[in-house]
Amino acid sequence: MNTQQIVPEGEKGIWEKIHSLPKTDLHCHLDGSLRVSTLMELAENYNVKLPSNDAAQLRKYLTCEDHCESLPDYLTRFDLTLSVLQKPEALERVAYELAEDASKENIRWLEVRYSPILHLEEGMRTMDNLEAVIRGLQRAEKDFGIRGGVIVCGMRQVEPEVSVHLAELSVAYKNRGVIGFDLAGPEENYPAKDHEQAFRLVLKNNINVTIHAGEAYGAESIHQAVHYCGAHRIGHGTRLAEDGDLMNYINDHRICLEVCLTSNMQTKSVKKLSNHPFKFYRDFGLRLSINTDNRLISNTTVTDELFLAYKTFNLSLTDIKDIIIDGFKSTFMHHRERQLLVRSIAQELDEIIRL
Repeated sequence: MNTQQIVPEGEKGIWEKIHSLPKTDLHCHLDGSLRVSTLMELAENYNVKLPSNDAAQLRKYLTCEDHCESLPDYLTRFDLTLSVLQKPEALERVAYELAEDASKENIRWLEVRYSPILHLEEGMRTMDNLEAVIRGLQRAEKDFGIRGGVIVCGMRQVEPEVSVHLAELSVAYKNRGVIGFDLAGPEENYPAKDHEQAFRLVLKNNINVTIHAGEAYGAESIHQAVHYCGAHRIGHGTRLAEDGDLMNYINDHRICLEVCLTSNMQTKSVKKLSNHPFKFYRDFGLRLSINTDNRLISNTTVTDELFLAYKTFNLSLTDIKDIIIDGFKSTFMHHRERQLLVRSIAQELDEIIRL
């Protein structure tokens, strides 16, 4: 069993069934999804000092669990992971390993997001580290059959001109590994509309857009993501219910919410899991996908996240199937290809669930 969580003996059958299902991960950060063993090895190679040389202690240090106070607190864990990701060979390796780990839980389509500007301390150019990540994912596709691509992240807290540069980079690598553009980082005091120029550029070049919004700030953040920046998907969206009219718009236009249950608890976007609006959103008819956010920092997998939803919200395996299909429907691939994939995945899901 390849799980980060402890599954009660009586529920292992359900966990294993979910584990066997074909899945997507549409919201997964590269720099939050390293293997601890790889981080330790890279730290030794690059003379990076770690808070502990014991793997268990280091995992405890990096994993947020229940002791994070806020989203900014959650984000401090990335200081350590980023410290070992300043060489192209390191980025290629962790991208490859992330895809390998995802393939082991039958993820068929993986969208890996990261910001190239966070990997420049050792003199890499943005295109150098982007090409390294793309190489890692392409090697993994050959070795494991897992498909997907890179979502380039602009950062809310940096100058909008930097986001424009990253948008230009995304345009240059469209159809060469880049499949989307994002805006990440702390929401409060860093509005998405400040980066509107970058999003106008990617939209004019027919590049897909997803934006972190409504995670630690209100529905206004989601409104800006959609109406100023043209988002096709929303990362998290836990605060959407605060604006019923906007929620209807999101629903009418089938804008998928990339839900990350464990992460939302850890960042205190919700006080406890039972308060998460996931069930309300599902009953309302919103398109939802279930994702990891950060496999290491949140100590989770897609299997664990779906199992968590299954238990918490009293779902059936048919509900799980529908959520997985919504994930495939929301992938950043061409419609005709996506349509064929959804049909084949739906048939495969039915066959596995019937067993």
